[in-house]
Amino acid sequence: MFRSEYADVPPVDLPIHDAVLARAAEFGDTPALIDGTDGTTLSYEQVDRFHRRVAAALAEAGVRKGDVLALHSPNTIAFPTAFYAATRAGATVTTVHPLATAQEFAKQLTDSAARWIITVSPLLDIARRAAELAGGVREIFVCDSATGHRSLIDMLATTAPEPRIAVDPTEDVAALPYSSGTTGTPKGVMLTHRQIATNLSQLHPAIPAGPGDRVLAVLPFFHIYGLTALMNAPLRQGATVVVLPRFDLEQFPAAIQNHRITALYVAPPIVLALAKHPAVAQYDLSSLKYIVSAAAPLDARLAAACSERLGLPPVGQAYGMTELSPGTHVVPLDAMRDAPPGTVGKLIAGTEMRIVSLDDPDKDLPAGESGEILIRGPQVMKGYLGRPDATTAMIDTDGWLHTGDVGHVDEDGWLFVVDRVKELIKYKGFQVAPAELEALLLTHPGIADAAVIGRYNDDGNEVPHAYVVRQPAATGLSEAEIMMYVAERVAPYKRIRQVTFIDGVPRAASGKILRRQLRESA
Repeated sequence: MFRSEYADVPPVDLPIHDAVLARAAEFGDTPALIDGTDGTTLSYEQVDRFHRRVAAALAEAGVRKGDVLALHSPNTIAFPTAFYAATRAGATVTTVHPLATAQEFAKQLTDSAARWIITVSPLLDIARRAAELAGGVREIFVCDSATGHRSLIDMLATTAPEPRIAVDPTEDVAALPYSSGTTGTPKGVMLTHRQIATNLSQLHPAIPAGPGDRVLAVLPFFHIYGLTALMNAPLRQGATVVVLPRFDLEQFPAAIQNHRITALYVAPPIVLALAKHPAVAQYDLSSLKYIVSAAAPLDARLAAACSERLGLPPVGQAYGMTELSPGTHVVPLDAMRDAPPGTVGKLIAGTEMRIVSLDDPDKDLPAGESGEILIRGPQVMKGYLGRPDATTAMIDTDGWLHTGDVGHVDEDGWLFVVDRVKELIKYKGFQVAPAELEALLLTHPGIADAAVIGRYNDDGNEVPHAYVVRQPAATGLSEAEIMMYVAERVAPYKRIRQVTFIDGVPRAASGKILRRQLRESA
């Protein structure tokens, strides 16, 4: 068993809105949220006051403790106000992908039994259709304005009393994000107020922040990574969050330059853009102090190329999953220059880990040997909503959550994640990690992006199949050239056996490759 080097932190038994905004009065006029597109700014005092007024209006509308409210929006400066208002009114917030179809949205509404929706006017038609398909939705609110719907702006004028809800942080579910579905049917992940709030406290010793720090929020708030790293954590500590609705190769570096961003929390595709895209060189990114990448494997060479180009410490990584609130590992800020390349970090405070054999799950492995990663700590989810069997399959009777990820620890406690258990390709009995081949493919100057899955050939063997996006100037890049490039650099059993050229690699909003979509298309 591996244990954190940090001292344990006591459980944070506070509702998430109080855990995050407890120091709002202290931070006062400090900018809390800035719209990265038009500069609209909300201070800490405003965020605190606004979310309390909206909570009062929600309670007046009929929101009660135990209700589920669906928050359906891209990143905006209104998103945090909506989230904290809903939890203060006693609701559980289920966050919805803003690009979800009406059918996908309706499935989440039905599964979560959501009775309320907060959306934005450009997505209102989708929200209405989803509500019709699901049934049971009492009202749809909007963050901005739309005829026939109450807006958060209007709700600020309510004279209703602020709701006083008795929240049990240990049992009451604050957030109900849905797992990405990359390895199965999306499931509602029940995260209590205590689990989310305690995870923030666990992360703080390794990644401290405070007034003066400026974080660029481009990864989506609806995803647990964005919700924690880009919303809850910086607002808990008095930092300023500059909000962008999506990643755009011109808007993103311009926002870093114009708002003097000091910290980035990103996914590997953004690291790739920062390392390789020519547009980045047109902007002054000297305000940046560090970059953290998570949500998907990041190749050490790509991380080094990014940090070298920007003149920064090596890109640090973090590790976790929705079911873990989400953090378990991170490269501490004070160790970024010394951490071994490729590591996803060390255990955060109050967290334990086991590495168990893929062939014998009861066998624990020592440092240096790869196996499935198991995690235990106060951040482990309450369970999957309405799916006790799936919960039992994920969390054993001793409280260990089986991540489905393969990794090993070195003698100094640094974790290296190899790949997903279910995504490993078994070629004639040998295990091949798609992430390793993807990282190699990205070193080819003619390849803009790549994904690898296992496919069965005519002989019944599972072989590595690469899906490749060519660079614009490499239209002549051939299948044979790619296969030879890889063959010269890997063991024979790891060679790419098939190549398909595509226009873009399908990814979740978090940056994870949607291998299931590639398998289905194949």
